Amino acid sequence: MRHRKRGRHLKRTSAHRKAMRRNLISNLFLVERIRTTPAKAKECRGFAEKLITIAKAGDLACFRRVLAELDDKFIARKLVKEIAPRFKDRPGGYVRILHLSASENRRGDNAPQVILELLPKDAPAAESAPGAAAPAPAAKS
Repeated sequence: MRHRKRGRHLKRTSAHRKAMRRNLISNLFLVERIRTTPAKAKECRGFAEKLITIAKAGDLACFRRVLAELDDKFIARKLVKEIAPRFKDRPGGYVRILHLSASENRRGDNAPQVILELLPKDAPAAESAPGAAAPAPAAKS
C-alpha cells in the first residue's frame, strides 16, 4: 500500500532521487531555466516553490534552511538576495513548466521534454490558464 507516500520514485533509490532533485533545483536557480523530462519537472516544481517561499523572509535563519537543502552557498545566497525578492508580492506560483513539441524530444530515447523556468519579474500575479474561459461581458441595462 502507498498510504502517506508522496512523490515519484523515478526508478531511483531515495539517495539518488534526493541528489537529482538537489542538482535540478540548483541549476534552475543558477540559470533560471532548465530543460528536463515532465516527471522530473513536476517533482521539482513544488520543492523549488517551497524554497523560494522560505527565502522570501530574507533573514539568516531562512538562508540556513535553504543552505541545508541545496548545499551550495553561492546558489543559496543568490536565491535569498536576488530571486526571492523578485517574488515578494506574489503568493505562490513562482515556477512554470512549458511543454515542448514532439519534434524536440530527447535524441537518445525520444523522451518528451519540458522547460522548467522561474517566472520573469514582470509576470502578472494571476495568469489565466491556457484554454480558460474569458470572463463574460457585462450585460447592458
